[in-house]
This record gives sequence, C-alpha cells and structure tokens, in this order.
Amino acid sequence: MAFNINPFKKTPTNQPSQPGFSRPSGAGGSSAPQKPDLSGLDFSNISQQGAIEVTEIATGIGVVYEEAAVLYANGNDRDAEQLLTAVFDDPTATVGEGLWMMLLDLYRLTGQRERFDARVIDYARRFERSPPAWEDLSVQPAKRRTEAAALINLPAALSAQTAQQLQQICVIGRKSGTLRVDLGRVRSIDDQGCSLVRQTLAQLTTDRVRLTIFNASRLVDLLSPRVKPGQAENRDYWMLMLEMLKYTGESSRFEDLAVDYAVTFEESPPSWEQKQLSSGEEQPAVGEDSPGHGEEEFFFDGELTGSSSETIRKLDEFASARQMVAVDCGQLRRVDFVAAGTLFNALASLQARGKLVQLHKVNAMVGALMRVMSIDQVAQVMLRG
Repeated sequence: MAFNINPFKKTPTNQPSQPGFSRPSGAGGSSAPQKPDLSGLDFSNISQQGAIEVTEIATGIGVVYEEAAVLYANGNDRDAEQLLTAVFDDPTATVGEGLWMMLLDLYRLTGQRERFDARVIDYARRFERSPPAWEDLSVQPAKRRTEAAALINLPAALSAQTAQQLQQICVIGRKSGTLRVDLGRVRSIDDQGCSLVRQTLAQLTTDRVRLTIFNASRLVDLLSPRVKPGQAENRDYWMLMLEMLKYTGESSRFEDLAVDYAVTFEESPPSWEQKQLSSGEEQPAVGEDSPGHGEEEFFFDGELTGSSSETIRKLDEFASARQMVAVDCGQLRRVDFVAAGTLFNALASLQARGKLVQLHKVNAMVGALMRVMSIDQVAQVMLRG
C-alpha cells in the first residue's frame, strides 16, 4: 500500500490543519467534529524519534478519517460504515487509500463478504493493483496466551536443599504445560542434587511438559569429571549428563558417551532424542510462547477496553528484557478510548526507557484511532495487508 509516512504533530487551533489531516467542507460536513477529550491522558514530553504515521494522501477527508475511527472505537459500527460509504458515493470526493483500507477492513471486521467483494473491484481499478484478500475478522479468535512461559533459575548449588524448588517446578509445569529452566547460575552439584534433578526431569516428561533448558552445557561441564569410562559408579551422573547433551544438541558427544556407558555398565544406554534447544548460551529473555516468532512476540487479541489494563501491564513486563518489542495485532479487532489512553501512557513510558515498540498487522480502523490518539508517536504502527 502507498502511504505517506511522517511524524504526526497536533495542529494548534490558530494554525491551518496540515494537508494530511485537513477539515473539509464537503466530505465530512460543514463543521469539524469534536476532538476526543484527551485531557485525562499524559501526553507530556513525547519524543518524535521513531514516530510513524499513516497519513491519508488525498485532501479533504480528515474529518471523516477521525470521526469514523471514533465511531468504531465506541462500538458504532453501522454509523462508521455509513459515514465512510457516504464519501465513497460522493462523485466529487477524491478518496485516498487510507479511507479505502478503513472501509475494507470494516467489512472484514463485521463479516460483510458481499459488500467487501463489491468494493475490492473498484479498489483494483482505482489503484491498479491486487486488492486485499477477504478474511473474516468478525469471528472471535481463540485466545492466545499473552503470559510468558514460566522461567525458573536454578540455584548455584544443586543439593538436597534444592528439593522444594524442584518440586515446585513440577507443579508449575503441570499447570502451564510449558516451562523454561536456566542453569546459568549453577556452580556445583552433589549426589543428592543429581538424583533430584533426574527425578524432576523424569516427572516433567511423564506430565508431557514442554521444557526448554538454557545453559545446559554448564551442567554438562560440572558432571563430566564424575563420569569415568570403565568405572561403574556415579550412574546418576552418567544418566543426567546424557540427558543434558540432548538439550545442547551435541549428538556426536552423546553417542560417544552412550557407547562408554554401555561398556562400563554392561547395559543399553538411553537413545538419542533431540530436545527443545535454547539459543546458545545467551541469557533467556522473558518472552511469548507463540507460533511464528517463538518467544519474541507479544499478542493483542480480541478487544482492548477499559478493563484491559492487566493486558497492557503484561506488555510492560514483556518489554522489560527487550529493546525491540514486537506486538502482533493481527487478531486485535477493536480498541476503545479508555484502553487507547492506557496504551498510550504505557508506550510513552517504554519509549522514554529507550524501547522501540512495533505494532504489527493493525487493522485500518484501529490504526486510525491510534493516529487520532497519537499512539503512532510513541510506537511504530504497521497496518495489515
């Protein structure tokens, strides 16, 4: 899609509107609608760095752009549609691609396939390109989890004192179905600690918990001196080391150790099985257990309303370990004014802390509200196709 990308600036009342946000007399009525009351929001000290704006190319439709976004945010889908179609049906109006996308997305959001199909033909003629594909966005999507998979840091010494923590790991794993364990702090392990860790891993396997282990090679290094080919002792150390090698992905080293195990203990060793690998020895980032982007993307689903402050708070937690924060809005259908104000303040805070937030796959109706509410000044807003 062809859009002008410019930092958005609120126009003082004693100056003319900027071209991309003009107040016409023909397309939206003879007088401009009331701007949404932003007095209760914190709009101070907004940096223009990294701002991105979807600016309507054609002049004369700024009022319609704003008012349609406001109506949709308030749940007035029919009024928003009537306002937009009035412009499209006006032979004197020149409609840019921004309003086209708002109307097409409104049809998708309200499940109006026939009206969508009728309009996309005109869209293709107008812009001489393939139109957006139909997708029924009116169906409430399955709720994605926006909480990160639990991250457990094991202590420096793995011993009998670790028993209670390891039991808690099993409880958390059963509840969530997925778990991340970081071994980066481990500095020692004794016989009882080794046995407890093995029992914990076995229980998580029985409970079918999806497990990711970070810094597994740290534990391999600690176990290696206790594993001596030809000496049939410290069997738990052998077994735990073989298990950890599955998490480091060292299949050749695993096979060599398995042969030594078979010779030393005169029994069949465990077989190789590729486990969920962490990304090297880096510190794990608290992230999102989601398809497509692994643990590196947050999701907004359904509707953000005044009661969605907890979801926005979780975004702040998710962003704490990141400089670049990706938010998938592909299943976000609507944002109301209260939630938009809360979101603005959260994103402004993240920007002040040096974070760059990217809102991906935003539908055009929500994108228009984000422009009206200046959210596009504190995050990068990227519309869906």
